[in-house]
Amino acid sequence: MTAPTGVRIVAMGPEHADEVLTIYQLGIDEGNATFETAAPAWEHFDATKLPDHRHVTVDESGKVLGWVASVPVSDRCAYAGVVENSVYVHPDARGRGIGAALLRALIASTEAAGVWTIQSGIFPENLSSLALHRRAGFRIIGTRERIGKHHGEWRDVVLIERRSPAVP
Repeated sequence: MTAPTGVRIVAMGPEHADEVLTIYQLGIDEGNATFETAAPAWEHFDATKLPDHRHVTVDESGKVLGWVASVPVSDRCAYAGVVENSVYVHPDARGRGIGAALLRALIASTEAAGVWTIQSGIFPENLSSLALHRRAGFRIIGTRERIGKHHGEWRDVVLIERRSPAVP
């Protein structure tokens, strides 16, 4: 997997829990990453993310700089090849290609497993995430207007997806 200089991508494991959840909380605190208001306990996070489709970037010292993970969109067999992704990069590591490398790792692992669609919902104000996903081959499907309340305010979500050209 190609990663920026001085960084490597590895499978996310329990040894990364504290740093992954810290990065998640930093994203939550910025206000435009998710409807969540607090990072969950590791046990819940670990139980809900697909084990073969979650990765972290670590620097030479082993510090986690970012993570990507996915969840199934449904337990119905018709949707077996569709996942929803989340990608978070530590604020101090942004602009270095970490997010792009994480999405490439996710795309590689999901395509190898026969996943044909990766989707995500992004707040329209999160321009950097929309641009990151667009560069990775995602397209905008549409906007779900006033789909949920976040801190008492109705929020829109831009629905995006990437269809794999490699998985029939």
